[in-house]
Amino acid sequence: MNFITLDFETATPERDSPCEIGLTFVQNGQIMGTQSWLIKPKSYPYFNGMNISIHGIKPQDVKNSPTFDTVWQELKPLLENQLVIAHNASFDMSVLRATLNTYRLPFPELQYACSVQFSKQVWQGLPQYDLKSLCNRHGIQFKHHRAAADSYACAELTLRALEKMACSCLEDFPEKLKVNFGRLFEGGYTASSVKKAPKPRKAFPF
Repeated sequence: MNFITLDFETATPERDSPCEIGLTFVQNGQIMGTQSWLIKPKSYPYFNGMNISIHGIKPQDVKNSPTFDTVWQELKPLLENQLVIAHNASFDMSVLRATLNTYRLPFPELQYACSVQFSKQVWQGLPQYDLKSLCNRHGIQFKHHRAAADSYACAELTLRALEKMACSCLEDFPEKLKVNFGRLFEGGYTASSVKKAPKPRKAFPF
């Protein structure tokens, strides 16, 4: 199965302030590589102190980095028509949508899934489903809250979920991992979601 895992770090609480993006590429169930890009956010040189405390990226680190609209020229061909997976995809995909809107760039065509959502279906009953807790449980070591490392950890976690559920193709992904894909498309999006179990039929007396 082929997919790309994605992670954003932001400079401020505003969704359209990405300062780093990481992508990890999986082909035929194998991790092929990870790339990351530092981004000069629209808020530059302002970075929120809380955000810095999380990821450690400071204004001087992105001083000579391109803005998102320039980085997007490289990113879009990589993401177009792919399955993209993120841990807490509602955050990462909202960063992507908000930033594209800020720069007046059209949405790409892609499907996406949330590894938080399917982890809750695959490993039911765990006390926590954040990326660090799940990776600790599965022995996945990484430097949390940097985009490349987080995207790599998400890829490793996804591969373990696919293996556990014996899912080897894209067509089986929604049914075996019990999630509905989200979509981005020019002009809009649909959110990813957990598949609801069918309601039991009521028994009627004859």
